[in-house]
Amino acid sequence: MMKKFLFLLCALISLSCFAQAPQSPGAAPDVKPTILDPVANKRVAEISSQLRCLVCQNQSIADSNAELAIDLKNQVVKQIAAGKTNEQIIDFMVERYGDFVLYNPPFKLSTLLLWVGPALFFVFALAALFWTLIKRKQQKAKPLTAEEKARAEALLKGTKSNTKKGAV
Repeated sequence: MMKKFLFLLCALISLSCFAQAPQSPGAAPDVKPTILDPVANKRVAEISSQLRCLVCQNQSIADSNAELAIDLKNQVVKQIAAGKTNEQIIDFMVERYGDFVLYNPPFKLSTLLLWVGPALFFVFALAALFWTLIKRKQQKAKPLTAEEKARAEALLKGTKSNTKKGAV
């Protein structure tokens, strides 16, 4: 009876997980700027490759299928249709989302951590590793006392030694 109950409970939990599963990233609709000419489509691709997906953070909006990336691509399409230049579109995105939206942000004080952060993390990790290794090397094993040696020999021989009270 208990096995059946546990089986049904597991099945119910499993089915509820599938019911709550988000849509796969590949199923997200893609931007299709069909109203634009080939030159404008090329500009959309060029600008989209310069802007970072704020959800994925490791992809440009041209490569991402996230909903926000699709919205940003649609915004680029609208601004191109409105006659804005590439620089104006990128400036608009930077004004709205900050320098982080640029796939290659400029090197300035506000983006210093983006550029120097990984190198600093690597240096601190190496320093911690070396410090740990040096501390380990400095720790020396204490030599055994005569009593501990006798006890170890007795244990190796399989006999009990006469040890002081409390020792096993």
